[in-house]
Amino acid sequence: MVMENRNDQYYLYGMHPVTDAVRQGRKFEKVLLKKGLEGEQFRTLVEELSERNIPFQFVPLEKLNNLVRGAHQGVVAFLAQIDYVPFEEMVEGALSRKANPVFLVLDGISDVRNLGAIARSAECAGVDGLVVPAKGSAAINADAVKTSAGALLRIPTARVANLKTALYYFRDSEFQIVAASEKAEDVMYDVNFKKATAIVMGSEGKGISEPVLSLCTVGARIPMTGETGSLNVSVAAAVLLFEVVRQRMS
Repeated sequence: MVMENRNDQYYLYGMHPVTDAVRQGRKFEKVLLKKGLEGEQFRTLVEELSERNIPFQFVPLEKLNNLVRGAHQGVVAFLAQIDYVPFEEMVEGALSRKANPVFLVLDGISDVRNLGAIARSAECAGVDGLVVPAKGSAAINADAVKTSAGALLRIPTARVANLKTALYYFRDSEFQIVAASEKAEDVMYDVNFKKATAIVMGSEGKGISEPVLSLCTVGARIPMTGETGSLNVSVAAAVLLFEVVRQRMS
């Protein structure tokens, strides 16, 4: 198996090594494939990646050449830094332990350090798990784990193909889905966080996407008196999560 280390992140390269690792059940953060790659082996690999919900993307040959010194054959795969857990298993496990779990759903967080800082606050606040999308989110790499002070190694994290499907599951399980947004009518103090809750945090630039926002059942904003329009997403997450802690301790 051809494995190398780049900036504390391990990766495999080559068509056969990556395909074999996929079939062995190895966990991947993402797989990069050369644009224009063709052939039966390539099509088989793409099918197996899709079946296992492993994120992949097509990139120029130059990017792969910059990553790998050897013969990558148009395939480079980054190994996951954490062990993801199945989403439904994570939710049902939490519900078996307590009546009203709290989860954090991250919709398009793109900065790895923000992701790590959010995970650190979530673990400190006793959050039962994180939900991240398979595509369109920052990679949980060594930087994210380091920024989280190791929290990402301790808090259950599920990676899902579609956040909307996850939110439907939460709704069917009688969770309230709280959209963290400065545009929400209710301030966070008016939201009952003692219920089973999934809090949705949006991306740094665009906030919560419209398809995800449409499935939220409650809105919560952080009251602010300064002239700056919003908080950094990791700071906002910490503020909201410790309001959850305050309510549940009272």
